[in-house]
Amino acid sequence: MDSLSGRDGANRSRSGHCQLAADTDREAVLAWLARYADSPNTLANSRREAERVLLWALVERGKPLSSLTHEDLLLYQRFLADPKPVGRWVMAPGRKLPRDHPGWRPFAGPLSPASIRQAMVILNSMLSWLVQAGYLAGNPLSLSRQRRSTRAPRVVRFLEDDLWAQVRVTVTLLPQQTARDQAAYWRARWLFSLLYLCGLRISEVIGNSMGGFFSRTDSKNGELRWWLHIVGKGNKERLVPATNELIVELTHYRRFLGLPPLPQHGEPSPLLLPVWWRAAARGPIEWPERLTRAAVHVIVKNVFALTAQRLRAMGPEQAARADKVEAASSHWLRHTMGSRLADGVDLRHIRDTFGHASLTTTSIYLHAEDDVRHAAISASHRLGWEESLAGVER
Repeated sequence: MDSLSGRDGANRSRSGHCQLAADTDREAVLAWLARYADSPNTLANSRREAERVLLWALVERGKPLSSLTHEDLLLYQRFLADPKPVGRWVMAPGRKLPRDHPGWRPFAGPLSPASIRQAMVILNSMLSWLVQAGYLAGNPLSLSRQRRSTRAPRVVRFLEDDLWAQVRVTVTLLPQQTARDQAAYWRARWLFSLLYLCGLRISEVIGNSMGGFFSRTDSKNGELRWWLHIVGKGNKERLVPATNELIVELTHYRRFLGLPPLPQHGEPSPLLLPVWWRAAARGPIEWPERLTRAAVHVIVKNVFALTAQRLRAMGPEQAARADKVEAASSHWLRHTMGSRLADGVDLRHIRDTFGHASLTTTSIYLHAEDDVRHAAISASHRLGWEESLAGVER
């Protein structure tokens, strides 16, 4: 129906100064999304939230996006906490379905308070941009009460040493009876090594290659040092120190896959491979498609769930620790690395390794020499797979 396209939306700007060629809400939203073409994660998150609110507006309110009022968006915010009717909006439990499947739904379940806040932040950004572009007359969300930031002054989503030790135990206890079990074990061990020793995001794990590893000689003492070249968030490049421990884990993983112990610079091999893949004995290597973000997320969450299960089996006094590790995500390991390093490593080294723009808005001109950074992180940050089972509760 043309009335739902947004051509005559109540909130459409009538100034005649629209800077978009868009004539409908869908076209306007696509123009907004096009800004994130070079940032796949931002694009995916933005598309998801835009799609959800467009569908909700049409199905539940019977109006286009460009007719939504402040009151409508307050109702939508409450809807995110409990999408109903469930059959219409929530995907059935089980494997994630493709978008063209008849069982696909926009939600996996109610959103957490943090996810709701993030969704509304994205929508506010979209609506503000459409106002700035001259497509909408005003942003209904701009009327919402602005709250002072209550963010804690320190990171709390990280694993303390004892919990991180329990996660390592879980990985080392993964079954290795079958070839597939062994593949899953070595992949999980390599993945957690990357997340903890390099502080990588999942998007960086799936978006970069083993060919990003390279070595060079320390300019001062002649020591050979390994590095991992990463293209990260916002297509920003950075060099991550590859400690000796990480390189050992890399060789373990590659040998299991039937690959030479060390990659050639520029080798297109994904950092993480499917459990079924092995290098062919002869002929050119045919690399598989990269794992999806969701697939890697499942690997990480499964290890955390198994850790929580082991902790609960130790007794009811472990319930709080089990709950915490079960709530953890891959990003917690990035925070865990940062928290560990902050105890004794120059914050500039952490900034450069994590790819942060600055320590604060006034310290953007600080700089740390790469070799010094490598030495500092190598000396202070270890994983210790081989010691994981020693003296730890099982």
